[in-house]
Amino acid sequence: MRCDTLWHNANLITLEDPSGGLGIIRDGVIAAHEGRIVHVGSAADAPSLDAINRIDCAGRWISPGLIDCHTHLVYAGNRAGEFEQRLQGVSYAEIARAGGGIVSTVKATRGADDEALTKASLPRLDAMLAEGITTIEIKSGYGLSLADERKQLRVARQLATLRKVEVVPTFLGAHAVPPGHEAQAYINEVCAAMIPAIAAEGLAEAVDIFCENIAFSPAQAQQVFEAARRHGLAIKIHAEQLSNQHGAQLAAEHGALSADHIEFLDSAGVAAMQRAGTVAVLLPGAYYFTRETQLPPIQQLRDARVPIALATDCNPGTSPLTSPLLTMNMGATLFRLTVAECIAGFTREAARALGRGERLGTLSIGKDCDLAIWDIEAPADLVYRIGFNPLHTRVWRGQPA
Repeated sequence: MRCDTLWHNANLITLEDPSGGLGIIRDGVIAAHEGRIVHVGSAADAPSLDAINRIDCAGRWISPGLIDCHTHLVYAGNRAGEFEQRLQGVSYAEIARAGGGIVSTVKATRGADDEALTKASLPRLDAMLAEGITTIEIKSGYGLSLADERKQLRVARQLATLRKVEVVPTFLGAHAVPPGHEAQAYINEVCAAMIPAIAAEGLAEAVDIFCENIAFSPAQAQQVFEAARRHGLAIKIHAEQLSNQHGAQLAAEHGALSADHIEFLDSAGVAAMQRAGTVAVLLPGAYYFTRETQLPPIQQLRDARVPIALATDCNPGTSPLTSPLLTMNMGATLFRLTVAECIAGFTREAARALGRGERLGTLSIGKDCDLAIWDIEAPADLVYRIGFNPLHTRVWRGQPA
């Protein structure tokens, strides 16, 4: 078999395990041709492989490239002052109602042009790539007008031309009510004008909404979902972060790819997600940063076999986090996820949450050759270590990146 590159003398974390485990292969090999995996398995069982490049991994571990399936990476401004307020006891909801929170970032983002937004966003992206990210979802939601939402999505797509990474753009126009607007009138605008324009221009793949008592109601979420479906866009939701609005259940009933946050998710929501195949995206960075105490229903999700993904929720107000490795540790320490669940949450299940499970997330023949090569002794090191980056090489589409 001819191939462009062969990685050998490696231990593999394939994530190809019917029971949901890591699918470990010791002394394994991976072969890639034209950016796709053409062979993966143990060295002892490998066919004859005629490779242009042969890379001895010296016993290192190879996993799929990491996938961050929930970020708000493109924004301007700084909200360190709000962090200080929270340290003094002011809640996130109180800050939002006083004109802070999302709205303050909206003001800064509206005032930045494409070049300034790109310059502000690249360091955050680079920090993630340095820890093995090869695919990243980027939401809009800090424009809250068609022109400014377009700008965020343009910049998100521009980042993919500046770095070797796949960017998945999501339209989050229904993130907050813009200053001077009424919620229902704004949702009407999102559905009648913004979603059709975003879809027609191909700027986003999915539509998201913040369904919460400080944002938009379930009825407004349903209106957004119906508009998204009419225009061929996938559905995601911020749900049950601060209270149980039954948003995750509603989103699942509309075939949502994922429901994210879900600390207050109830059993009916879990059942709806299970029926729909909707992925639960847990965001321990936001849970930690806002000092929440309501844990997501982890065991119920496990029992129902709802796929569990992890993500940084990189954003300026409630999760200024650009480290997938630290997020894994938080998933384990705060939510008591297992090592296998944490690693799968940034690979196999994150791919599902972005509708890319057929192409990304596992080391499998036919999938894109996006790899992270690690200087570790065991997979648990990826979750156990804090403030230490063991990435040796990031590979994107079969090439070192």
